[in-house]
Amino acid sequence: MIVLGSPGAETHQLEAMLGGRCDLVYAESIGPEHADASFVVTLAEPGSLGLTGLGDHERDVLLRSIGEAICLVTAGGRLLWGNAMFGGLREDVQQTVIAAAAEAAASFQGRPASTGSGPESSEDRRTHRWRGQLECGSGRVYELQATPMHTHGASQYGDRAVGIVRDITETEQAKRKIGAIDEAGSALARLDPETVRDMNAVERLKLLEERIVKASHDLLNYDHFGIRLIDQHTGRLEMVMSHGFPAAAVDLELYPAAEGNGIIGRVAATGTPYICKDSSVDESFLPGATGAMSSLTVPLKLQDRIIGVLDIESLERNAFDQSDLQFAVIFARYVAMALQTLNMLVIERSTTGRTISSRFEGELDDPLSDILKEVGELSTDHADPDSAAHIERIKADVHSIRERMQAVAQGPNTLLGVGKALGPDKADPMLVGKRVLIADDQAQIRNMIADVLRRRGCDTVVCASGQEAINELDQSSAEGHLPFDMVVSDISMPDRNGYEIFAVARGVLPEHAIILMTGFGYDPHHSIVRASQHGMKNVLYKPFQAQRLIDEAHRAITGEGPAPGGDDPAGPVTPGETNPSG
Repeated sequence: MIVLGSPGAETHQLEAMLGGRCDLVYAESIGPEHADASFVVTLAEPGSLGLTGLGDHERDVLLRSIGEAICLVTAGGRLLWGNAMFGGLREDVQQTVIAAAAEAAASFQGRPASTGSGPESSEDRRTHRWRGQLECGSGRVYELQATPMHTHGASQYGDRAVGIVRDITETEQAKRKIGAIDEAGSALARLDPETVRDMNAVERLKLLEERIVKASHDLLNYDHFGIRLIDQHTGRLEMVMSHGFPAAAVDLELYPAAEGNGIIGRVAATGTPYICKDSSVDESFLPGATGAMSSLTVPLKLQDRIIGVLDIESLERNAFDQSDLQFAVIFARYVAMALQTLNMLVIERSTTGRTISSRFEGELDDPLSDILKEVGELSTDHADPDSAAHIERIKADVHSIRERMQAVAQGPNTLLGVGKALGPDKADPMLVGKRVLIADDQAQIRNMIADVLRRRGCDTVVCASGQEAINELDQSSAEGHLPFDMVVSDISMPDRNGYEIFAVARGVLPEHAIILMTGFGYDPHHSIVRASQHGMKNVLYKPFQAQRLIDEAHRAITGEGPAPGGDDPAGPVTPGETNPSG
């Protein structure tokens, strides 16, 4: 806007009315350099309240071009003037604005007026502006910015204020929604010690899943979504949580790759969110929720590291926009943090279990040595047979305690109470003749399990890797091969995880006949949770008692539910389960 004249009180009034929405250029005359001007305004003589060069219609066009509702209100609450946009507001909104503008005008009245020349201080700017939010019964939220109207030559402001009204409903709603997402997201990672203390690793992840499902539904209106994490061993994107997805979508094999792995693989590879507006024409979309017509996929990040993706799907076309993407990115950040919190909690518990076991072994070594020394003092060649027998029994018990403490200190690489279990062969009627596949990359633990089950009559096949186990399972289902009655598999092997073995095993065995094992409750691929969602009921948390293995084998054969409690060191422990003297 070209203003013909010099800056002064009139231009200050104009600037107040425009609210900084136009660039004002002061000039003595119009030249070629002003060819792009939208308006030309000629200042009136000093003392006039009007702007010459503009008629009433032109002035209304000028103020309407700002794109916001403008009004002039007295301190007494009288509307002197409003542009067309102000007139288009609902009557209840107009009355709310007028009341607020009148209050602002009353607060300005009598204050020293700005001279319109020289820079204003921050205090001046604060004094000469009023800004506030107005909530109306219609559910809309408006922002009112009011400035005092100044008469040239007056030393104080009068009783009039110019109000500029903006509808900020969508902006305010977005701010409030982000605030709600922040609050709900923070709650995901807040695991109350009293709440999770008596939960095992599976139950904790289930609790997190329930919170994610609730927040997704209540805040984001998502009823179909899946969370996939990158498996550090295989590189695959494994589904660890899903809601509203069929089994085919859950079992889809995907990798982080820009091409050939759909939208999910691309987002995991690039870290760039993606909105699919219409799945019927988007070639990158892979089947997810039944009938899904659009999707929103965002990466799960820990700092700059991508750990997986959050895939949200809708049964409607064009269901997601940029605001949905913003909300999903914020929510995904909290989901990633919550998953990391659970992972670190299990790691901490498993590390603590190993440390405590080793410390017990060291702390008991000295007193056990003293016992042996004292027993040696009591030993004589002339001791009566009964005393000699008692002395030998004490020595044997000390050696047994040491062996058992060493077994506990080895953690997941051993069984507890295995000496007793490996005593004289004792056929178990429930296990005799049962063909069992055992998979673990640790030779000691797989051989111990095989020995315990063989002594009870089982026919065992031992596998040193996940792929070897999968090959055996595939062969067992072929014609002319013996089927398996039970599978006992570790969940964390270098080539294949527990869920992959479970997925193959459940194709040839009932779910209750599959037992998964994990060391100290550590489940980096969330295999146990995923398998539990598909019917797996039996879990062993290493180190476990040999008798516990036999009990789980009985349940696997009969299909009975697991015993109450559990033996997860990261959760509840059955009394005596990890007691080396048990």
